[in-house]
Amino acid sequence: MNPLLDFSGLPRFDAVTPDHVAQAIRQLIAENRSLVERLVARDTPATWDDFVQPMLDAGERLSRAWGIVGHLHSVNDVPPWREAYNALLPDVSSFYADLGQNLALFAKYKVLAAGTEFPALSPARRKIVDNELRDFRLSGADLAEDLKPRFKEIQEELSALGAKFSENVLDATNAHAEWISDEADLAGLPEDAKAAARAAAEKDGDSAKHAGWKFTLHAPSYIPVLQFCDNRGLRERMYRAYATRASEFGPAERDNGPLIERLLALRHEEAQMLGYASFAEVSLATKMADTPAQVAAFQRDMAAKARPFAIRDVTELRDFARQELGLETLESWDLSWASEKLKQQRYSFSDDEVKQYFPEPKVLGGLFRVIESLFAVKLAPDVAPVWHPAVRFFRIERDGKLIGQFYLDLYARETKRGGAWMDEAITRRRVASGVQTPVAYLNCNFPAPVGEGSQMRPATFSHDDVITLFHECGHGLHHLLTQVEELPVSGIHGVEWDAVELPSQFMENFCWEWDVLAGMTAHIDTGAPLPRALYDKMIAAKNFQSGLQILRQIEFGLFDLLLHSEFVPGAGRGFLDLLGEVRREVAVLVPPEWNRFPQSFSHIFGGGYAAGYYSYKWAEVLSADAYEAFEEAAKTSGSTLDAGVGERFWREILSVGGSRPALESFRAFRGRDPQPDALLRHNGMTAVA
Repeated sequence: MNPLLDFSGLPRFDAVTPDHVAQAIRQLIAENRSLVERLVARDTPATWDDFVQPMLDAGERLSRAWGIVGHLHSVNDVPPWREAYNALLPDVSSFYADLGQNLALFAKYKVLAAGTEFPALSPARRKIVDNELRDFRLSGADLAEDLKPRFKEIQEELSALGAKFSENVLDATNAHAEWISDEADLAGLPEDAKAAARAAAEKDGDSAKHAGWKFTLHAPSYIPVLQFCDNRGLRERMYRAYATRASEFGPAERDNGPLIERLLALRHEEAQMLGYASFAEVSLATKMADTPAQVAAFQRDMAAKARPFAIRDVTELRDFARQELGLETLESWDLSWASEKLKQQRYSFSDDEVKQYFPEPKVLGGLFRVIESLFAVKLAPDVAPVWHPAVRFFRIERDGKLIGQFYLDLYARETKRGGAWMDEAITRRRVASGVQTPVAYLNCNFPAPVGEGSQMRPATFSHDDVITLFHECGHGLHHLLTQVEELPVSGIHGVEWDAVELPSQFMENFCWEWDVLAGMTAHIDTGAPLPRALYDKMIAAKNFQSGLQILRQIEFGLFDLLLHSEFVPGAGRGFLDLLGEVRREVAVLVPPEWNRFPQSFSHIFGGGYAAGYYSYKWAEVLSADAYEAFEEAAKTSGSTLDAGVGERFWREILSVGGSRPALESFRAFRGRDPQPDALLRHNGMTAVA
């Protein structure tokens, strides 16, 4: 059997190859098309069991198989998998475009919604039907027949452009390396970063370079150079290469500029065809926020609150750089380095010092204890085929029963796209044999262990890495701890996009709690736990430059929103011009003119965040307010790891998935509408600077 067509259990990563893709995906598409023809026939009743359930069953088989292909394209982007993915992407895009425009299917759902069975359906099933009707309209089902072919062409081209955008970013990231032959040029760089660079040089295979150090644009290599290395020239070269990835400053075939213009034009055309003024309105049709104006006002209000603190941050940094570091002009490649120096002086510790207390085994143990304490579950290693030797697999049990499993792929690789993300492998739902166990992929790009055999040292994570890991596990918990048994609203399915970050950002808060950190740290050399004095310094520095950090997020979010609402592609003003306007409005630090950030902004051009990047800050209001319930409980219990509040959070937020509106779930947990006070307090913005 083609392993992509085996749905009896976990993905068969030990057997699947790129050669399996075309046959499996084309067969599944054909089966789905044939089923649709039968379901839209007049003699097929418009009922859940006769019409909806067969559609969901067949659709899940295709999405599971294609999900494996897409996952391997992300984590093992070697030429055969890239070619296999791109070869079938048009077929998959075409199928879903046809499905979304099928008037007979649309009509059948309308009959079901108007029929006598509908009021008797469960709330989850009624929401699924309502969502389907909405999505049909957004997929062009109401368009005139002569317009549908063009709408389908747009969907197919958008899919191809998004994939190409991400590939260009990865290829441009891999294309640049800095070789250093004199260790004196690496002053200030932590030893583990130097060791990783030495190992990268030795792995390169060129004996002439083995004596040196190799630095790349992948985060575990790039970030330490910008943050710690005293070599200003190296910092500048690395920054310039990173900031101009996939732009006109490199090979034309990797320039994402033309792709951005085409993506924007197609999204605008799509919105116009659907009767919306902008693509932002299309995007918001499935989100909590109502209008682009509401989102813009939200972001500008947050920017206004953060701006005084950001101005203070910049003034302090420039004064420090001039007086203590001898830098009259603070350039973009100096910011992380100077900020680290200032933080060390002010709080008497460095990020690298903290990093030595977070070896990977202790971090994972601490993370698992938090999850087990809050949600009455048990996590343990499990066995499954994997796509890389470094990948691990775990199981989650509740009351002695298996309720979920997940893959953990922690380390950066040249064949793996950047960033960190959670994705689904299998979604919980009820099937003939019982309830299907959900399975998730958790992916990060952390530094790997260095050395071999008995000389291998465990990977150590920065505190930011730890926060990232907790964040992605929050997404994973949303997917794995659901109790909903209808796939389209199970786990993260059906959750409004601007609420989907609530569980992930909620989990980040525990990374600042002493009773959590005390049990998940051990110095890589001595085994000593994190000293309370160092923790106190970390807390004192928690909101260091928080104003700058918030403005940076608002800059990205407002640019994304205006790009998809007020910006008109091809009208004379370029997307870089708009970015300049946004920066003049909200930023207090402006990058060089040649910075090409949009060309690597994969969230909105290669991912699902177009006109939705604001969701991070929007959901942070929800997550901070939700976490405040645990802070309130800690006043009595002495710990934020309160099992009672954790049970309520699981019951009202995680378990219900997308089966009801996110605002209703929040109200059920908190007893009221969300308020921004907790977020402002968590960021140290409780008074005007």
